[in-house]
Parts: sequence; structure tokens; C-alpha cells
Amino acid sequence: MIRKQLVIIGLLFAAIAVKGQAKKQITVSADGSGDYKTVQAAFDAIPQGNKKPVLVFVKNGVYKEKLHLDSTKAFVTLVGESKFNTVLTYDDHTGKIGTDGKMISTPTSYSFKVMADNFTAHDITFENSAGFTAGQAVAVESDGDRAVFTNCRFIGNQDILFTNNESSRQYYKDCYIEGTTDFIFGAATCWFEQCHIHSKKNSHVTAASTPQSHNVGYVFNDCRLTGDSALHMVSLGRPWRPYAWVIYMHCYIGQQVKAEGWSNWNKTESYKTARYFEFQNYGPGAAVAGRVEWSRQMSTAEAGKLTIKNVLGGKDHWNPELKN
Repeated sequence: MIRKQLVIIGLLFAAIAVKGQAKKQITVSADGSGDYKTVQAAFDAIPQGNKKPVLVFVKNGVYKEKLHLDSTKAFVTLVGESKFNTVLTYDDHTGKIGTDGKMISTPTSYSFKVMADNFTAHDITFENSAGFTAGQAVAVESDGDRAVFTNCRFIGNQDILFTNNESSRQYYKDCYIEGTTDFIFGAATCWFEQCHIHSKKNSHVTAASTPQSHNVGYVFNDCRLTGDSALHMVSLGRPWRPYAWVIYMHCYIGQQVKAEGWSNWNKTESYKTARYFEFQNYGPGAAVAGRVEWSRQMSTAEAGKLTIKNVLGGKDHWNPELKN
């Protein structure tokens, strides 16, 4: 496994070298064999206003830290030694009193908050260990633009992955994301490619708050949706704000998803403008009969326009697949 990660690091550095940019590696190891013992110490060592690629390699271990990567520290790549054994975790949740004496809310419950642009993560577990009944407890809040997560795990319960910035574009590839209620939520534009989404409660997978001005919100492509064996009333999402936008296409949808497919947000009016779609899904929970009348099956022509380039490219023609 170490050899594999060294190969990944080598490839990343090679890509940096091709671009003619300076490179820097920081190693984190809890046993003191690296440059720093904590991930936050490594982040703190990156200069403000950073514009050069920095690779932070984290050796196996459980790092209980409330992490923050400042918006001035862009171009950081975080690589774990192995996705199952390199764990970044914390246990804050709503209602808990924080170290500053203030009561924690959803936005302050994060285990890891990424404000910087051009952040990349590989082979690492992000966790909020607050517990099944703790309420809102964010594992990762991703706010920066052009964020890429590959082969990562997002572990916890309610409100696990917070894609908070409506100006942010994010790409998730081969990731595992588990939770109970609204565990993928926010206003960012996100593409989930071949991810495994696992529900642990009869509740809601997504709570998108896509702005009305955005043509796309969450795209789940070729993903696998599963749930604990006792579940049969999971919804694909509920609109946190009016105009929420979500599509599942070419996805396996397990028995945990209810026939209606989607849910309203506490009987509010948001469903009237929700933009909820499905396209060529399969599995026991994918039957189109019984779906709520305010969702629809996307046409082949419409779905054909949903490409990574069209959804995430933007004016700068960003291609997240080049980061993998």
C-alpha cells in the first residue's frame, strides 16, 4: 500500500513538474517520523497567499483534529497512505458547546473545513464521529472552487458532506459517502462519478439548495445507492431551498428507496420549483411508477448534454478528470 501511495505521489509531482511549477511535499505522521505530527500543523506551515502546488502526505493513523484549510492556501493536495487506515475525525455536533464556549451549529460542526480553491484529496477517510443521534454533524465542508476528491470515504450520520458555496465546482470520483439525513447538502455544483452512496436511516440522501440561476446542481452518474437492510423509505432528496437541482443517471438504486422517490421539505412550497430528475437508472428502487409528480425522467437528448465539461468546465474550461 505504501508503494502504491508513493507511485501516486510520484505521478502528482511529475504532473507538477511538467507544468514547470515548484513543488513541495509535507509528510504528517502521528509517531513523529514525518515533518509534523498533526494535519493542522502541516496546513499552518503552508504560507498564506500560496500559489504553488503543495502535497501533504498523511501516514496511516487516526487524527482527531478539527481541521481548517484557509482560503489563502490554494493548490493543496492531501494524500492518505490508505483510505481505510488514514482517518481524519472529530466529534462536534449541533447543541454541543465548543472550545470557545459557544454553542455549535451546523456550519461550525465540521471536522474538516476547506475554504481554499484547487484542493485535491486522495485515499483518505473524513469522519464525524458524533454518533447516530447527535443531530447535524458535518464531516467535510467544502467551500473552495475546483475541488476534487478521489477514492475517499465520508463517514458519519446527519449532514455529512456540506457543499456550501454556490460559486464552487466540485468533483467526486470513486468515493464512499454514508449517512442518515440530508447527508449530501448545499448550493455548490457537484459531479459524483462512480460513487457509493449508503443510507443508514429512512430519511433523505440529498438536501440541495441550488440557486435559481444555476442550470445544474448535483449530478450522480454511474453511482451505487445502497442502504441498511431494514430500510425501505429512503428518499433521493428533498429541496432545502426552492429550485433545488438533482439528477441520478445510470445509477443502481437499491430497495431502500421508496416508490415516491423524492420528498418535500416539511410540507413547504419548495417542491413547486424543485428540479429533480432521473435517467436510465436500474435496481429495485429505480421503478418510475409511483414517483412524485413534481419529479421527472429526463429525456435522452437532455441527458446527453450533461457532461463533465458542460457542467463543471466554466469559463476557465476546468477539467477535473486531469487531476486523477
